[in-house]
Amino acid sequence: MLTESSPLGAVNAAVAAQVVCGVRALLLAAACTLLCGCGTLYLMQAASGQWRVLRERVPIERLLADPHTPPALRAHLEEVRAAREFASRELGLPDNKSYRSYADIGRPFVVWNVVAAPEFSVSPKRWCFPIAGCVAYRGYFHERRAREFAAALAVRGLDVSVDGVPAYSTLGRFADPVLSSMLRYGDDELAATIFHELAHQLLYVRDDSEFNEAFATTVEDAGLARWLNSQGASQRLQQLRERQEHAAGFVSLLAQSRSRLALLYASGAGRDEMRAGKAQILGTLAADIRALEQREGASYPLYEEWIAEGLNNARLASVSTYFDCVPGFARLLAQAGDDLARFYAAARELARQPRAQRHARLCTSGEHSREARLEVSGQYREHGPGRDAEPAAAILAAHAVEGERAEVVQ
Repeated sequence: MLTESSPLGAVNAAVAAQVVCGVRALLLAAACTLLCGCGTLYLMQAASGQWRVLRERVPIERLLADPHTPPALRAHLEEVRAAREFASRELGLPDNKSYRSYADIGRPFVVWNVVAAPEFSVSPKRWCFPIAGCVAYRGYFHERRAREFAAALAVRGLDVSVDGVPAYSTLGRFADPVLSSMLRYGDDELAATIFHELAHQLLYVRDDSEFNEAFATTVEDAGLARWLNSQGASQRLQQLRERQEHAAGFVSLLAQSRSRLALLYASGAGRDEMRAGKAQILGTLAADIRALEQREGASYPLYEEWIAEGLNNARLASVSTYFDCVPGFARLLAQAGDDLARFYAAARELARQPRAQRHARLCTSGEHSREARLEVSGQYREHGPGRDAEPAAAILAAHAVEGERAEVVQ
């Protein structure tokens, strides 16, 4: 806890400017509601939540210069500063004001993602917004509102899941801060998150969450390996690979079960037969997860929570959003000789192709190779299907503010 004399408690001209930005964002959200039929409450909560995050920003350099900054926070921020410089200098990621400030948001997650899928489909429901396009989830800055929205969807017969996430990107429209929620998983995960979010600022494709998340995850994985190597942290890199190895089995089980469900739903069976088959597949998945935990001699709270809440189509779809296109991106990086600049150029070229065409090249379904699973498995066991969210309405509200932008491919 910082003392009152800390910059975290200071109110200055920058805060006043942020208030103006917040008001502009709220007005834009309201205007969009009138013109485009967007959900009023959703847009307003997103704009308000974005403003509250911005209001808490304090420059990292100021915190490092402040003697009242707690030692633990200081150590994290020194790592952030070094990783942020590495991201632009060595990884070719945007060199802007993002992740050069810190915001203590006072809660474990910044946004709660709601994912929904029909009772007999493994494909997630999508919500569409101007500017941000269509996304496979809705992000809420308040957990209660996320769960209320999820409950309303469940009443309509959809499978739903709600997950807290520690970070999100406004695609460079605001100077995104490092959030207190991003510090929970250690410095290596913190660096990985910064690389992931900056990758979203580098390239974002409208209406394609799978492409966007897989691209950012691939950049994150490559960036973290380079970051650890640059520090001579061979032991930490080995530990990272071991965690990924352990998690790969869990990710494979989820992918296999989703494939089995997809075959069931396409079988033409009656609704009662499909319900029974669905229950059997998900019951087997729960048993397989616990058997894998037993073989590893450990219990993982995340998966136990999923099982307790009830595995469903939405849960598996949320994993798929992050997983299905990564093997293709891993191949693309290898074809570029692990040269990130060439990889980015190839990704941009693919982004300009029709969605079906780029997915045919990049994305897979069903069984995945061990190598491909390892590329994306590390993040799931710790904190669910993805570390971030792109709440479409927050990006929409941010459009009112001038700033550095991601390359948004239409």
